[in-house]
Amino acid sequence: MAYTLAEFKQSDNSKRPHYFVIGHPIGHSLSPLMHQIALNHYQIDATYIALNLHPAELSSFAAWCNRDEFLGCNITIPFKNEMLHLVDEIDPSAINIGAINTIAKKNGKLTGYNTDIYGFLKPLDTYLDTLELNRAVIFGTGGSSKAVKKGLEEIGFTELVFVTRKPAGKIITSEFSTIFVSDYSQWTAFALDASLIVNTTPLGMPPHTGQSPVEWKDATYLRDKICYDLVYNPPETEFLKQSRKNNAVVINGLDMLIFQGSRSFKIWTGKSFPVKKIRKKLKDHIYSL
Repeated sequence: MAYTLAEFKQSDNSKRPHYFVIGHPIGHSLSPLMHQIALNHYQIDATYIALNLHPAELSSFAAWCNRDEFLGCNITIPFKNEMLHLVDEIDPSAINIGAINTIAKKNGKLTGYNTDIYGFLKPLDTYLDTLELNRAVIFGTGGSSKAVKKGLEEIGFTELVFVTRKPAGKIITSEFSTIFVSDYSQWTAFALDASLIVNTTPLGMPPHTGQSPVEWKDATYLRDKICYDLVYNPPETEFLKQSRKNNAVVINGLDMLIFQGSRSFKIWTGKSFPVKKIRKKLKDHIYSL
């Protein structure tokens, strides 16, 4: 269940210690299930709530975060950039990215973090010995793409191609890699020499289920690549169906969700995620839908 801000303020949960995940829309999120399992595992007296926050409510939400009952939150589409300007302090790693996905309250101050880099890179560990670090194609230029950019630079990619609907005037700079910006009609010109293709857009997740950043006529450009979709629900998006059909290695966003969440939980509580328990519960939940 996802609350609106008004509904949450009227609920009993507003009077208890709580964490949020905020987004718009947010009903698809598995973060409440995941984090509540971890809170219960350690018998921490707090609840974790999905909040469907309208963009016009950001300042009201920031004010709510000053209440004693608020302990922290995760941030998803479309607020990873906007919330950067509403916290008191920003962790240095998040400053470098330009987006936050986690807020913690420490000494009465709201501190912004980005745990997406850690979450994104963890599922790639298996492939690092064989992955050619020449070129990656990234669909989307939102908050998640910034963490993907930073992560790929950390492991040594030399060329990054960002695909966006409006490339005109889009400036992405880097000291560590060569950056290209393309529109959706031209990305295939960069595909041949790419070893990794990443979808950071919401295409594939509700309410965009059945959509992909790649048209089926271009799906052969995914052949033999590693294709990574940050979407985790559904477990196989249209993009990953296209990839699998073309003999690509496919990675969905579930482990990224788990590992970025594990880093957030560590920031909030100092405790480690019960990863095996959480992965099993999330898989059981997704496949029962």
